[in-house]
Amino acid sequence: MTARTSDWPGVRPEVVAEVVAGLSARLQKRLDGAAAKLAERPVAREGDEWRVEVDEETLLVLHAPGGVVVVEADVRCGCLLAPACVHRAAAVTLCPLAEAGPEPDPEAEAGPEARSGPAPDGGTGSAAAEGREGAPETPGAPTDRTAPAPLTTVELAAVRHLHEAAAAVLAAGVSGAGAVSQAELLRAAHRARLAGLHRPASAAVTVATRVRAARSGAPDHRLVDLVAGLRELLGLTAALAAGAAPVAELRGTARQAYREEGGLRLYGLFAEPVLTATHAGAVSWAVDANGRLSTIAEVMPHDDAAAAAPQAVGAGNRTVRLGDAALSHRELSRAGLAVQGATRSTGGRLGAGASVRAVRAAGTAWTAEPAARLWSEPAPAQVARALAAQERPYESRPAGSDLLFLDVTLLGTAPTGPGGTPQLLARCTAGDTAGGAAGGPAEDGPGGSGGPVIVLRPAHEHPDLPFRANLALLATAPGLRLRVIGRLERADRPELRLLAIGTPPGTPDRLALPAARAGRVNLGLERLQTADLAGPGPVGGPADGPTAPAPYGPPVHVLGRRVEQTVTTGRHALAPSEASAAADRALLRAAGLATAAELLDALRATAANRQRDVFGRIVTDDHEAFAAAWLAAASYTEELATALCAAAWSGEG
Repeated sequence: MTARTSDWPGVRPEVVAEVVAGLSARLQKRLDGAAAKLAERPVAREGDEWRVEVDEETLLVLHAPGGVVVVEADVRCGCLLAPACVHRAAAVTLCPLAEAGPEPDPEAEAGPEARSGPAPDGGTGSAAAEGREGAPETPGAPTDRTAPAPLTTVELAAVRHLHEAAAAVLAAGVSGAGAVSQAELLRAAHRARLAGLHRPASAAVTVATRVRAARSGAPDHRLVDLVAGLRELLGLTAALAAGAAPVAELRGTARQAYREEGGLRLYGLFAEPVLTATHAGAVSWAVDANGRLSTIAEVMPHDDAAAAAPQAVGAGNRTVRLGDAALSHRELSRAGLAVQGATRSTGGRLGAGASVRAVRAAGTAWTAEPAARLWSEPAPAQVARALAAQERPYESRPAGSDLLFLDVTLLGTAPTGPGGTPQLLARCTAGDTAGGAAGGPAEDGPGGSGGPVIVLRPAHEHPDLPFRANLALLATAPGLRLRVIGRLERADRPELRLLAIGTPPGTPDRLALPAARAGRVNLGLERLQTADLAGPGPVGGPADGPTAPAPYGPPVHVLGRRVEQTVTTGRHALAPSEASAAADRALLRAAGLATAAELLDALRATAANRQRDVFGRIVTDDHEAFAAAWLAAASYTEELATALCAAAWSGEG
């Protein structure tokens, strides 16, 4: 089933659950087919109403104020079976999920904003659309310091319902998790939210969104993100059901808390676009005198996927909504702010309350304090910080915890990608990185000793964002030295998703940027020109060409691909021949990964352990044992991948 989400309004998850639950069992079996047929019908919009002519006699109307269907009654059908008709259910199945974004600052008078910063899906700032609204308490906020109470009977029932729904989606796989399975997961998520379990509820909506993207072939679908979402959801529900601590952190809260910061002097660092299935905008990053990062977001829902990327790029020119500051996000990336009465969340988001006063101030170069201290931390230490932050709930991670600040020398392209795809390589040249790691002898010259060879990737793959074009141009300038900001891509070799570049200190091989750009470029909002790379120094790669990163390490993929294969195809995917299982087992044990071999055997065993009745039919179970085995294997793969990533950056790989 393929449908353009831009043709349909957004829909609240609980509306999907309610409409699908109203179908009879017979109609539920027909739902996926009905949705595929409805996706082929033209959709016409008139104000806040979306109209679809199902046939010559039946009109389907979706009333969506602000582009979102918020109640079940807003989906109306003219057929005889309405409201318990398959047309209404098919319509909400095709609509993109529009989970409510995080609540704005309680004092804010501005419109709704989406939370800034990266998301676990690897997209830029995509948390706005993934429904992650739960956040643990903010340090410094007034809270009850008593020990959190254990789960109530209502909460425990909601947790178990959510766990069973997630296990059913896992067992079915993307290919089998149709509209009914997704609706059941959303119904369990709504029940969990009503019980005050905001973090697992948000994780469930994230999984449902990613399953939809996988089934529809959406360009932003990444299997690794769906695996991570299911792992988080099953891990949360299993921990809550077992009474694991800390309960308050596992529960989450409905909104972020802000604490008063008083006066802040902020210096702009860079700005990046935000583009997801339902939101688009921009986020500005700034550093204060103490080296702490803060963000200011301008992210709004969109109802047209074709116009979303231009909307995200255009948001960089919008005025920053903070006090009386009269500058755009692109201008803030090179200027500064003087803020009085500032409030800031744990994640670094600045509040825009009525009591906040902010005016434009002078910025600072990346080579001057306080920005320069961000580049003084050794690369391995930065990677360790980013990997440690991934273990914390998304909402409680400090702002910029996954950002790396590095000095690099471009090496050109090499066929290091999947299938030999050329990728841009660079050597980390900061003097305090691990010398001579993962890729050849150290370099001398400006910038310090040689460090690990890293793969530079675009921060977002959307072709209408400037990231890919800018990296393609950078690939033509081997030997160019840069000061970069990027987002860590966890892999068993050093990889970085580039967000912004600038000029490093003390080197002739530098960018030749106009004075208005203040020595830096926001790669997602601005386009490089060939003239920008023509610095005063010679531009040319090393004589022997780029050196590829160290080869991949232990065969973790043997277990990892089975974990991913389960998510894609379902429980029955783990029923290969015994010869294949023996080969996987032997390969893992030969590499010293005996635990991985045992986890894979357990996963296969639970997948095949299906009881049958006297007629030979498979007896339906709750998939509890299978989900537990998959979670153990996925968690092991996650921890091992984290360790290999840290080793690659430190030169131990």
